[in-house]
Amino acid sequence: MLPWFAHDRFPLYLAPMAGVTDAIFRGLCKELGADVMVTEFVSAEGIMQADGRTRKYTEFDDAQRPVGVQLFGADGVRMGEAARKIIDWKQPDFIDINFGCPVNKVVAKNGGSSLLKDCPLLESVAREIVKAVPIPVTAKMRVGWDAKNINATDVARRLEDSGVQAIAVHGRTRAQGYSGLADWDVIGAVADAVRIPIIGNGDIATGADVELRRAQTNVRGVMIGRAAMANPWVFQEAKHYLTHGVQPAPASIEDRLGFMVRHCRLLVESRRNGDELQTMRSMRSRLMNYTKCLPAGRLLRIRFAHIASLMELEDIAAEYLAHRQPAVAA
Repeated sequence: MLPWFAHDRFPLYLAPMAGVTDAIFRGLCKELGADVMVTEFVSAEGIMQADGRTRKYTEFDDAQRPVGVQLFGADGVRMGEAARKIIDWKQPDFIDINFGCPVNKVVAKNGGSSLLKDCPLLESVAREIVKAVPIPVTAKMRVGWDAKNINATDVARRLEDSGVQAIAVHGRTRAQGYSGLADWDVIGAVADAVRIPIIGNGDIATGADVELRRAQTNVRGVMIGRAAMANPWVFQEAKHYLTHGVQPAPASIEDRLGFMVRHCRLLVESRRNGDELQTMRSMRSRLMNYTKCLPAGRLLRIRFAHIASLMELEDIAAEYLAHRQPAVAA
């Protein structure tokens, strides 16, 4: 058994999200109570070709453990070789296989959720990776390709038989993308069908959501994704709810603004080229996400859509705290 499920533990995973869950954000969510981390997905072929940009996505520090590196691809032998290279570099706690990504450029290469349409190939990929590496292998998948092809239970049984030790199930089909509601009836059926831990994923935004899914299904943990983009405190809030049965007070405005500044500062400091403008541009949508929990957040979003420096962010934060409503830039 994976140790983070031992003794009836109910781990909270931070979902891997491309362009979001980099090493900086994972570290911040770990501080706020996330239990298990998974990197942004990386291409097995990129690893095999020693692509420096691809290798960057496998980076993590020990404070983030337990942490897994997520691979996508469709050639199990090559993916196993890539996984061994990653283990030589970084010694992650587990390797995670991406059978869930709905993005066209991944599906077009027969990776991600496309393998849900070819169960023999999916099973072969899993078996080859399990055979190739000395550490646990887990997987993340969707409930099916589309509404007419919901096959999560069959896929989960195949993965269990292949030696996969835990599966995260996103309760949407590939066709849904991120629209509609996650189908927790299917997630529950998968958890009932296999012996290995199932981690439920989809529409988890509060501690009450976590408790509801734990009570209504046999999932052994939950995975939180988009809710953490706007409210990374969701992990500590969920733990408080699971312990005390009540939702805690939300993070203060001061804490939220301080988090934004710290997130950006850490990212700027981590960039080798030191290009602050480029870094702040890349953070604009992230900062706008953080404002969803704040009064007059629309005014902040207008400012953040054009933000170009850390000093500007600090000035906006100070202005907001002083007046609780920053002026809109001309």
